[in-house]
Amino acid sequence: MYESINQYPYLVALLIFLARVADVSLGTFRTIVVFRGHKYLAAFIGFFEVIIWLIAAGQVLKHLDQWFLAVAYAAGFAAGNFLGMWLESRFAIGSELIRCISYSRNVLSDILRDNGYKAISLDGNMGEGKPVEIVFVIEKRRRVPQLIELIKQSDPDAIYSVADVKSVYEGPDLMPRRRFLDNAIRFPGKRR
Repeated sequence: MYESINQYPYLVALLIFLARVADVSLGTFRTIVVFRGHKYLAAFIGFFEVIIWLIAAGQVLKHLDQWFLAVAYAAGFAAGNFLGMWLESRFAIGSELIRCISYSRNVLSDILRDNGYKAISLDGNMGEGKPVEIVFVIEKRRRVPQLIELIKQSDPDAIYSVADVKSVYEGPDLMPRRRFLDNAIRFPGKRR
């Protein structure tokens, strides 16, 4: 390897950079997956993360006199953080809790249910003569942007917040989601 550093120093630096991007991306993704409670997936990712790290770090530590390898290593770390967060957002693993306060009572929750979301609503107030509807929805992360867009379109004055949910017990299917095929074809034994 020392000969290749002398012959192709910038190619080795590029390989260290790419290895570091890969290992930090995996590490960032693994950390987020751990937070969401997917321990087996996290262990699988961690195995490959450490192998890549050992190779990249070993080359830099073996050739500390080559300053550009350390720069490539650090640059790969920075880029890997960004890429790991981007990858995790693309996979959208897990669920989120959307809490919404609507000033139009009993309107928003019905619209959400009509669009296939399992919305739970409570009546509330902000003082005398100021009723509100409080709506809770637990939804898969990949569907949250569409849900937020529907809330904005249906009630532009609504206030909402989104929070990560570590685990969800779905409970009995008392409020089945409406699906295109369920409505188009009557499946025997399906609840309506």
